[in-house]
Amino acid sequence: MLTAQMKSGTIFSLGTEYKKEMLLIIRKNEEFFCPACGERVSLKLGNQRIFHFAHRSGTVCRDFHESETLYHMKGKLQLYQWLERQGIPAALEFYDSIIKQRPDIVFQYGGNKYALEYQCSPISEDIFIKRTAAYYQQNYIPLWIMGSKHMKAKRKNIFSLSGFDYFFLRKTKDNHLILPSYCPEEQQFKILSSIQHYSIKNALAYVTHYPLQKTVIEEILAPKPTNHFSFAKWTMEMEKFIWNWSLHPNPELNRFLREIYMHNLNLYLLPPEIGLPGSQSLFIQTPPIIWQTYLYLDVLQDKSPNDLIDLRVVERHYNKRIMKTEIINRNMPQLPNVISFNAVKEYFLQLERLGILTNKSETVFQLQTKIFIPKSNREKEERRNEFCQKNKFILASI
Repeated sequence: MLTAQMKSGTIFSLGTEYKKEMLLIIRKNEEFFCPACGERVSLKLGNQRIFHFAHRSGTVCRDFHESETLYHMKGKLQLYQWLERQGIPAALEFYDSIIKQRPDIVFQYGGNKYALEYQCSPISEDIFIKRTAAYYQQNYIPLWIMGSKHMKAKRKNIFSLSGFDYFFLRKTKDNHLILPSYCPEEQQFKILSSIQHYSIKNALAYVTHYPLQKTVIEEILAPKPTNHFSFAKWTMEMEKFIWNWSLHPNPELNRFLREIYMHNLNLYLLPPEIGLPGSQSLFIQTPPIIWQTYLYLDVLQDKSPNDLIDLRVVERHYNKRIMKTEIINRNMPQLPNVISFNAVKEYFLQLERLGILTNKSETVFQLQTKIFIPKSNREKEERRNEFCQKNKFILASI
């Protein structure tokens, strides 16, 4: 840790860049204590790591559930000094005795109070949720930033994201969903945006780099990512996913396959209207190809042109699938008021733009044309090419 309490009760912070000679004198004449547990801590002034305080062996501090790495300490120190250079009131490792938590950095900006957590190691979902809820309780805006070394790029614009990684997902002031990270070795922020997951673990996304020395706080709180979405890239990755998925079946896939085969559908011959990306699709952990197929089976398959579709009925079907764990929602602690069914509404609005549905009212759609189900690979390719050509401008704006 980078702060400690002196005998006088004053907080001593290593966020200020002291010379080693000065710190040696201070260490000789002062005792330091952990603000959380009150135990003595030692001021470490070695040459291998940055200067820091450490609990003595045998002590157990309730405030430190994870051991700090050099990567973590360097990162939060750089972030603190970055805020200081901008004249933003900030406190390093401020201990809030009411909620008994010590965020890495507390700062005030734009009339709001922020609790910045720079997280470089996995913690349990319960702890993440508990800390986030406590910050909201004390009127902090939680700002979780992931250590960039945990952001795994599989290939260009394809990232492997765990359930824990999605905890860092937050909404900007402009309602963009982003996943922020910071690398102290490169001294730059890396922000994922336009995130479109096509499987539980993999997503098509775009990363923007923000060098620390050239970036101000507003660019991190409200970045303006450019939408680089490519439907052709999405389709290619979906094809790979379906192929690999079928080669390595699991209970979820087997259950899904049994149901679609009962309805004369083939995993390899699903139409392009099923499995569409969407900005709110992240609210649902289940891949789009699955939950949109379920919507087709439950709502669209037996409908004829001009039939009406009530979203309240759609929601009942959707909730039944959730009850049977055939559709699983994603837990996102920083987006506590998210309603996953909004992803379904978004999908129906996409079908309207594609000419499949007409929106008659806030909750009612009318089927205009049935979704064509290909019977062969040739029909599938022809249908997909026709679909992409006809809707290229619509698909480019997803």
